[in-house]
Amino acid sequence: MTRFKYIVQNSDEDGKKAVRDLIYTNFNISSRLKKKIKRENLVFVNGMPVKNHHLPQAGDILTIGLPEETSYFPPEDIPLNILYEDDDLLILNKQPGVVVHPTNGNPFHTLANGIMKYMLDTDQQFKIRFVNRLDMGTSGVVVVGKNSHAQDNMTKQMQKGSVEKTYLAILQGIFEDKSGVVDLPIGRPDSERLQRAVMAEGGSPSVTRYEVLEELVGAYSLVQLQLETGRTHQIRVHMAHLGHPVLGDHLYGEEQPQLISRQALHSSSLAFLHPVTGKPIKITAPLPSDMKEALERIQQNNK
Repeated sequence: MTRFKYIVQNSDEDGKKAVRDLIYTNFNISSRLKKKIKRENLVFVNGMPVKNHHLPQAGDILTIGLPEETSYFPPEDIPLNILYEDDDLLILNKQPGVVVHPTNGNPFHTLANGIMKYMLDTDQQFKIRFVNRLDMGTSGVVVVGKNSHAQDNMTKQMQKGSVEKTYLAILQGIFEDKSGVVDLPIGRPDSERLQRAVMAEGGSPSVTRYEVLEELVGAYSLVQLQLETGRTHQIRVHMAHLGHPVLGDHLYGEEQPQLISRQALHSSSLAFLHPVTGKPIKITAPLPSDMKEALERIQQNNK
């Protein structure tokens, strides 16, 4: 169980600051989580449970426990490629073709089902909280918060734009400008349809940075992209709007099964501050084999 720890200082006005004050001053915990911690008696001084009005002394050790929670998805033997794990985070390299979370259309065979099996195998218990999600056809880095604090902190970092999100994509065509910024609002023209589009009115602010890494024999480009916002289908919509849809994208371009069986889009890295320690972390997922093979086929087909 994750614990936050603080050693009471002389500067805390020895015996005059209550536990509630020290928690407010020293721990960046949401109000909702504080209420759960109080309700479940998870505040300790020198290892003994105390109430919020308790007055600790200099040198006392204040620790905060987090509520134990779990998810209840049916466990399934779905392979997980774990990039990083500790008491607060589980970070995976999602394979293409797998849905992240059960939905009405995909109630089973999801990443969440695989994580439930992994928890049983490793004798862990936590509620599965996805910090980010990827489309079924997109591969790469997916972050799971093992507790509400980790999820809340990571979500706030994303909302502030302090998480660096980098993607790799194979795009159709050759770019005239080899790098640039697409700053165009994205919305949903028809609530009955999945597609998004650039919408001057009613769209949400959306910013994508791109840099061409390699031109592929006059027909395709390998491009690195960074998201400053996180709209649904953002890269796919912005690149299609520029006239360079993602290879294999059936919604915004065209399927090309002779090259790849899904959209050639990969979440290659995430950089952020750890939600508990505050230390910088960068997680990288290598380019998947089907995108490597697509690059090879493109080169071979145009020799």
